[in-house]
Amino acid sequence: MQDAPSANAAGGIPDPLKVFVDPESVVALVIALGLGLLIGLQRERTSDRLGGIRTYPLIAMFGALTARLAQLEDNYWLVAAGLLCLTVVIVLGNIERMRGEQESTGITTELAALLMYLLGAFLVLGERTVAVAVGGTIALLLHLKPTMHKFARRLPEKDLHAIMQFALISLIILPVLPNRTFGPYDVLNPFKIWLLVVLIVGIGLGGYGAYKLVGARAGTLLSGLIGGLISSTATTVSYARRARVEKGVASMAALVILIASTSMFIRMFVEIAVVAPRMLPQLLPPLAAVMAVSAITCAVGYRMVEHRHSEMPEPGNPAELIPALVFAALYAVILLGIAAAREYFGNRGIYVVALISGFTDVDAITLSTANLADSGSLEAKAAWRAMIIATLANLVFKAGAAGVLGGWPLLRKILLLFAVPFFAGVATILLWP
Repeated sequence: MQDAPSANAAGGIPDPLKVFVDPESVVALVIALGLGLLIGLQRERTSDRLGGIRTYPLIAMFGALTARLAQLEDNYWLVAAGLLCLTVVIVLGNIERMRGEQESTGITTELAALLMYLLGAFLVLGERTVAVAVGGTIALLLHLKPTMHKFARRLPEKDLHAIMQFALISLIILPVLPNRTFGPYDVLNPFKIWLLVVLIVGIGLGGYGAYKLVGARAGTLLSGLIGGLISSTATTVSYARRARVEKGVASMAALVILIASTSMFIRMFVEIAVVAPRMLPQLLPPLAAVMAVSAITCAVGYRMVEHRHSEMPEPGNPAELIPALVFAALYAVILLGIAAAREYFGNRGIYVVALISGFTDVDAITLSTANLADSGSLEAKAAWRAMIIATLANLVFKAGAAGVLGGWPLLRKILLLFAVPFFAGVATILLWP
């Protein structure tokens, strides 16, 4: 058996990990699978198609494996041979349809046979672990035929639109942006700014997917948790409007808003873990302390509030392009604001920026301060204090919005529930060592 090209150049001793797991192969095959699923999902919904949600991932993986085998053996004619094989399979698999004799049954079986041939070769020439993983993925795609077809055909147009919008944001816009800094203070990197937009939209889509799985009748707790993952501000507005229209739901609405505000910390933890993982031990403890107090308040409120079975408002598409552009602009402004404030006023200036930005968005200040802390440009204690200041400002903004949209009964409940986490946040800023 030939080893993958992973031998140590100096001693000729192969690295066991690279022999069996080549990161480049894994990344290429995962991307091929993802793009194949994306295209297949769209083609599944058309009436005139050669393949659907299973066939296109198989085609993509066939191409990736062919190219990798050609690369390993330095015989790039294999790519042309693979294309010829695929063309022949498509023609043979759809002769009846082209003649008009019968409806095409697809080419999934033929492609699976080609892939198994390639996997056999890849087991000898390439990475065994990768080949086993691809084989398992193929088996899963073949086994889940009814489920995947049903999912693709029943997917509402709105949800397909959300998926395609996310593809636009992450696969089309992101790769073409320059990965270097511009502007005053040399802090604006278009690629990194948009990468964080992809992260925020991805978290929102995760919450949207959870809503779709749970359904509208999610209950008080799940309504708050899912709403907070998608957008705690949008959840506040939705439930405040409901409290004004429906009698007797002010307490439940206030609790949902507090739960959504508490789950906002989960978003913050994910963001810090992605952009500044090595700063987690320094940034998380004070944030977790405030979250714990807020969670305890939620638990006490949950036992005291009368729960009604009412439907959770359907959230909007979290992958819309305009909100993504607005967030990118807001994040860029905050980056410039923090850089200027740090130069002229020190940490006090950063806290003012956090206070102002927190009224509209907590994600931007979390990401910017975590990035600065990770690069050593900002002390960890200044970063987490700025984050807590932003969350407290956000609580004030939500209380005001709830009062304006939901009326005095809701505002009274909100102030009662928000008081404990608010003063806990203030105490943490002042007393945490």
